[in-house]
Amino acid sequence: MAAFLEVQNLTKTYNTSTVVKGVNFAFNKGEFISLLGPSGCGKTTILRMIAGFESPSAGSIKVDGQDIVTLKPNQRQLGMVFQAYALFPNLNVGDNIGFGLKIAGMPTEQRRARVDEMLKLIGLPGYEKRFPYEMSGGQQQRVALARAIAPAPRMLLLDEPLSALDAKIRVSLREEIRAIQLELGITTVFVTHDQEEALSISDRIVVMHAGNIEQLGAPHEIYNTPATRFVATFVGQLNTIEAMVLDPAAKTITIDGQTVTAHALPVSASANAPISLTLRPEVLSIGARQGNDITLTGTIADVTFLGSVIRLRVSLGKNVVSLDTFNDQRTAPPSRGEPVTISLASKDLLVLSN
Repeated sequence: MAAFLEVQNLTKTYNTSTVVKGVNFAFNKGEFISLLGPSGCGKTTILRMIAGFESPSAGSIKVDGQDIVTLKPNQRQLGMVFQAYALFPNLNVGDNIGFGLKIAGMPTEQRRARVDEMLKLIGLPGYEKRFPYEMSGGQQQRVALARAIAPAPRMLLLDEPLSALDAKIRVSLREEIRAIQLELGITTVFVTHDQEEALSISDRIVVMHAGNIEQLGAPHEIYNTPATRFVATFVGQLNTIEAMVLDPAAKTITIDGQTVTAHALPVSASANAPISLTLRPEVLSIGARQGNDITLTGTIADVTFLGSVIRLRVSLGKNVVSLDTFNDQRTAPPSRGEPVTISLASKDLLVLSN
């Protein structure tokens, strides 16, 4: 099956600074794709080049087989939702949603019917006479979404649309955006710096850093098998452990004087050489656990109560690792300074090459 959105060798240079460095990716029709990365990584620049607000310095952008680089934004049949809503303050909700339809020459009755359809889709029926200043931020963003999809674009572009909202509204609105996207089956590119947003609603994620793609994959692949050290540290919580190789052939290492057997070591590993390992907090358990073949002893360094979860920091010596355990009302959480044994599966200790 041919890709619906295909980007090849996409590059953007401002003066002497290259902010997007020969990026390549391809996605299928109906996919929800997130461009994830820190500020300045090039993700918004890529979105703006797809939308037509920036011109590539090199490369091609194809939508449904058509190279759109030379087309003006209004010729690309793409819907765009901006971070700051960008609603017209002098127009009511109905006129905002129907603006693009009016410009396209859609008859009045047909336009009203489409606006009503969009209001039902975003859960705001009866709001067509309200003005933006009479609505909450979440409601305004829903209207901006309806305006973008009212002309039935072939693709939807979302530029950090939730960043100006409070945490609770962000969660509910991202779920609504995903539900609407699935209902319409529209290919969507979503720019965010929020890893939780990307992990929770995407079919695939493009993790970017310094103008390059670090990894492209499904959320579980990005989180569970990070391809680079940057992905591992940027996506999710991560423990880093400094260890020493004892016997590369036997895969034995020592962590703060405690000898354990690793699942795998790099081919280049040599005896008495330092090695950095990483593991996610959720793979660690207090005490023994079935399937865990490594145990380590340490001391509780810190206890943070987070409601349903208690976050513990355990000192193994020079290394300190974090782990989460569920709050049990019948059992008091451990105390600082208390000795503790933790366990993990050796396969969950990752060695990153870069």
